[in-house]
Amino acid sequence: MTRRAYRGVALVALIFLVVQVGALALVPTFFEQGYQTVEDPTDPTNSLLYIGAIIGMTAFMLAAFKYDLDQLIRLLIVFTSGVLAWYVFAAILPSALAAIALSAVVALALLVYPEWYVIDVAGALMGAGAAGLFGISFGILPALVLLSILAVYDAISVYKTKHMLDLAEGVMDLRIPVVLVIPTTLSYSLLDDDFSKDANDIGDDEEEESDEKTGDEATSGETDAEDADPADRDAFFIGLGDAVMPTVMVASAAFFSPAASLGLASLPALNLPALLAMIGTFFGLGALMWAVMKGRAHAGLPLLNGGAIGGYLIGSLISGVPIVTALGLAPYL
Repeated sequence: MTRRAYRGVALVALIFLVVQVGALALVPTFFEQGYQTVEDPTDPTNSLLYIGAIIGMTAFMLAAFKYDLDQLIRLLIVFTSGVLAWYVFAAILPSALAAIALSAVVALALLVYPEWYVIDVAGALMGAGAAGLFGISFGILPALVLLSILAVYDAISVYKTKHMLDLAEGVMDLRIPVVLVIPTTLSYSLLDDDFSKDANDIGDDEEEESDEKTGDEATSGETDAEDADPADRDAFFIGLGDAVMPTVMVASAAFFSPAASLGLASLPALNLPALLAMIGTFFGLGALMWAVMKGRAHAGLPLLNGGAIGGYLIGSLISGVPIVTALGLAPYL
């Protein structure tokens, strides 16, 4: 990879780290403040309901793009960004008024000046908040079910139906934190970029992928394979869900695993299964970035969720947690 590509990968890793550490820091406070969203977090059917909601939201967004309701989607995502930012600020700030004011600033910034760093900051806040909320609401078994099914769904939607490509094409024009923007040059501006080119028109060797897609600057417009090396592009894009979903496993492991805490004052919930789930996520991220920089379309969640689950299970076994307990199956046996 080129130096600029390494800078981009480093920024992706930093955002993932911020989301994961942020979620771990928020888990105890979210629980104390009563933010657990389900009555029984150990019920695996919670995952099925959430997966149904994801599929329904995907269908709604595709329909909205088809019928030129793009701005409705934009307003909905901006509002959601403000709400999740409020959860985060309310957990870390002593003043409720300050939390409301800062969350309003996040939403307003997305509306009036959606530059790449505004989107990435808002996305990191959203990701940490969402992963923390899901982490305390999905026990070990529901989290495993959620990540496993979503990994399969992501692969199908990218490699088979390819409807995620259509979704990605639609959301890129809106400049909202559904995707994180990863510039590889200091001069890059998202506001000056043009996403009118259909993602499905790119050749197979450089096909822009829904969860991990690379993008050219507006002025280049190049589609020839020899001119479209992803490592030389000015920016690439990664779905926010790719950062959130494996972090749900990290947060769930920290909150629900019986493994002992590692005793970090700043992250009291962190234990070995959660730590190795984080490390596993970064192994998956490394493999994913390698594939993306070679110009290959790739679904993100199979590698990312697989890494998180594998790391969690290894950490559980090292910690002496029985495999049945680690899988969340003890109540059913």
